[in-house]
Amino acid sequence: MSPRTPAHPGHGPHILIAGGGVAGLTAALALHAAGFERVTVVEAAAAIRPVGAGLNLMPNAVRELDALGLLDALEAGALRTRELRYYHRSGSLISREPRGLGAGYRWPQLSVHRGHLQQVLAGAVRARLGTAALVTGVKVTGVEPLPDGRPRLRLEHREGPVRGRASLEPDVLVGADGIRSAVRAALNPAEGGPPWNGMLVWRGVSRMPARAVGSFMLIAGDDRQKAVVYPMSRPTGPGREVLVNWALARPADTPAAAGEDRLRGDWNRAVPVETFLPHYEGWEFDGVDVPAVLRAADTAHEYPMVDRDPLDRWTHGRTTLIGDAAHAMYPIGSNGATQSIVDARALAHALARHPDDPAEGLAAYERERRPAMTALQHANRQLGPEVVIDLAHARAPHGFTDVHQVIPAEELAAIAGRYAVTGAFDPATVNQGSPYGTAVPAP
Repeated sequence: MSPRTPAHPGHGPHILIAGGGVAGLTAALALHAAGFERVTVVEAAAAIRPVGAGLNLMPNAVRELDALGLLDALEAGALRTRELRYYHRSGSLISREPRGLGAGYRWPQLSVHRGHLQQVLAGAVRARLGTAALVTGVKVTGVEPLPDGRPRLRLEHREGPVRGRASLEPDVLVGADGIRSAVRAALNPAEGGPPWNGMLVWRGVSRMPARAVGSFMLIAGDDRQKAVVYPMSRPTGPGREVLVNWALARPADTPAAAGEDRLRGDWNRAVPVETFLPHYEGWEFDGVDVPAVLRAADTAHEYPMVDRDPLDRWTHGRTTLIGDAAHAMYPIGSNGATQSIVDARALAHALARHPDDPAEGLAAYERERRPAMTALQHANRQLGPEVVIDLAHARAPHGFTDVHQVIPAEELAAIAGRYAVTGAFDPATVNQGSPYGTAVPAP
């Protein structure tokens, strides 16, 4: 790429998106649907591969993917989440909530493997924008603002016949390069790394008989450690197996300082399941045996539980941030990928409303999204809806038979309702339809 030269011809501003994850790929599709022709996504990885673990997409995100014409392809490899259950570690049931269509939404909530979601998005980008719109093996390593507000990017080509460094001056830069965003670091050089709260997270995917994992999503634990387990595919094959996503969290055993230093240098570490399995022995919830789920995993990975402090601004001239680069939050409430998708649609809508002034379009996007995401980041630091587990443990540490004697029904409903409103995925808001339009471009 030479400066100011897009990956493919077309009219309008050249918009470069740094990062080919959920946020970046959705942004490319949303911008294309909004009429922008010159959109390029650069991804540091050598290829878009179906890797990672599972995630849940709330109905507000599913609504936006439906508006982009992606729901059928996504559902082909996903599972509708029909119920969420919270448990105390003793096995006592705290609450059970219908989800998606069963809770009155016009769109489902989906459990899906991140790799499947990313493959659907990448396939749509290539089909609609052209294969040259998604460039792998290229990482943004720096950003310098120009006097007219445009960014000058430093790029590192890691793959292909031409390796080395280059520069590029697009009309608009969207930083969608994750929690360790190079774009964010360039805009906020004094910020430092993501803060760690001393907790470790283990994630993995298991393949098990459908009867062994139930038909619901469970979140269980106490005030020290938690487990999340849910199926994310339909039964397949003669053994009727399903993919099961699981994530665990508990404090690190190592001292905070030593643990933080190690984790900063080893972000995504493969570890044997036996490393953490003893902490979850005996955890069983309405027939879902958590240790059995863990033993069925091929691999497990360890992560620090980190987020980002809210920023006072995302937008600098013609450069802005979306997704984890803008507002990485603790993995609570199924809002990471969900809010990245909504960001992407909001960004495209704002730029389309200001076709002659991209900087004002980016500013309008930030005015809509940043206050809401800051509130959600703070809510997740207070455990969001999962606070009911801590409340139950504080009030009845050895378990209970009637949760309403521990947490009144009105209190349970209020906690869930407040969080849904904060994330704008309450039924009343979602069912109004997308505020960003519904036009879907022809493939």
